[in-house]
Amino acid sequence: SDSNSCQDGKGTHRALRRFRKFIGIVSENNVRTVWVLKCDIRKFFANIDHAILLDISAKYIPDQDILHLLSVIVRSFHSNAVGVGLPLGNLTSQLLVNIYMNEFDQFMKHRLKAKYYLRYADDFAVLSTEKVYLETILPAMQEFLGNKLKLSMHPDKIFIQTVASGVDFLGWVHFSDHRVLRTTTKKRMFRNIKAKDGKEETVQSYLGLIGHGNSWKLRQKIIDKASKPKSSN
Repeated sequence: SDSNSCQDGKGTHRALRRFRKFIGIVSENNVRTVWVLKCDIRKFFANIDHAILLDISAKYIPDQDILHLLSVIVRSFHSNAVGVGLPLGNLTSQLLVNIYMNEFDQFMKHRLKAKYYLRYADDFAVLSTEKVYLETILPAMQEFLGNKLKLSMHPDKIFIQTVASGVDFLGWVHFSDHRVLRTTTKKRMFRNIKAKDGKEETVQSYLGLIGHGNSWKLRQKIIDKASKPKSSN
């Protein structure tokens, strides 16, 4: 499936490259208009249902002892309700939600025939030349998430828009032939550089990040900010 989080050989950068590749294929190299349906799951980790997760896991794990151990681990987690929720940022949680969301990935690929579907954790996108197709599959996606996984999309984070207008996905705003860093990400980056007093490792980390997009001016701004004389008390 086109899930890219917490797997060997995958990750944010792979997802970004895949998204760029999809834009090129669907647009037929910028000949056709590309529409993108972009969604986000509401309170993703907090709403993972333990019983559903264990039922799904049982389809792939034949060993009952391992299943029992997994059950003990999963049921030790909870958010505001018993039997629901995984801890955010926990590596085990990230692996488990990939198992959980694989059901949705397979539904998208095989039932809805969404050829250009991409997911990273709780963010996912579908690309098409037909806006009406995306509008048509959206209710089916919501129904599957609700009925099968007890999850819901964040109502304020469902967008259908053209790539030409700029699509915000995984921290970048994507256009037909380039991408730029999201404004909120840039602001957070400069706050962190200031808080770390322009430390070399912090600056180099961000320079590596922005190297994945069109960012020459931003790169110069980071270097200039980091090279300013430090204030002394």
